[in-house]
Amino acid sequence: MTLMETTPQNVAPDQSPAPAPAGTAPVIVTEGLTVGYKLHRERKRLTALRDISLSVNRGEFVVLVGPSGCGKTTYINAISGLVDPWEGTIEVNGRQVTGPGPDRAMVFQDYALMPWRTVESNIRMPFEFQNLQVSKDEIDERVRRYIELVDLTGFEKSYPYELSGGMKQRVGIARALVSEPDILLADEPFAAIDAMTREAMQSELERFVAKTHQTVIFITHSIDEAITLADRVVVISFRPGQIKEIVDVNLPRPRFDYDVKMLPEYVELRDHIWRLVKDEALQSARGEKR
Repeated sequence: MTLMETTPQNVAPDQSPAPAPAGTAPVIVTEGLTVGYKLHRERKRLTALRDISLSVNRGEFVVLVGPSGCGKTTYINAISGLVDPWEGTIEVNGRQVTGPGPDRAMVFQDYALMPWRTVESNIRMPFEFQNLQVSKDEIDERVRRYIELVDLTGFEKSYPYELSGGMKQRVGIARALVSEPDILLADEPFAAIDAMTREAMQSELERFVAKTHQTVIFITHSIDEAITLADRVVVISFRPGQIKEIVDVNLPRPRFDYDVKMLPEYVELRDHIWRLVKDEALQSARGEKR
């Protein structure tokens, strides 16, 4: 990720958190979040995100869109507890985030499967590394249930090298879901998959989430993917990342049961988001700095 050199003191004035729809309780609240990294060799501080304030509601599907290097991955890493804020706060379920926890799970872009482990064994991993206080019988039942959910029944004993890209990502999704976390964090999970499989996996993810009711924060560079999955699209500016606009996606679900891309509302949303990200994408392509 390419980041902009600055110091944590050089931040914009505080923003108010994006309002939550009436009748829903925010499960993730970030206020004035500024996050960066120290480059010890260069003796510099690099700011990835600047003054991010956002509330995410329980059961909401929020998609982050923005150019490469704008801090999208840093944002979900901060929510997961893998990186610490320079300034501001992150709360999950009303508690300040101080590190990773079983209430949050990640789906990675590169599958991150252990090649020496079978499908079943890869999915079972969260129970080996976290004390989730779940009985062996319950673990076995959950592994079976989530293998069935992602349509991998019959492949329990297969190894990753025997699976297609889409099937590998299904294993990654099942592994993230099996511990039944409140929050699913997805960092461009379909980026490495071919276009046809990608659309199929988008449909599958919508189906999974409809059944599990997880709160989801999903990263993508694809405007089409964002609109077809999201309840809200958060557009992040060129580095250091700030919220440029939050766009509501009020399209009916399930969106893959018909050709949602033909709806006039879809075309309007796509055009609007493209106009928001176009200049940011050009800046990123040229490697410009603010």
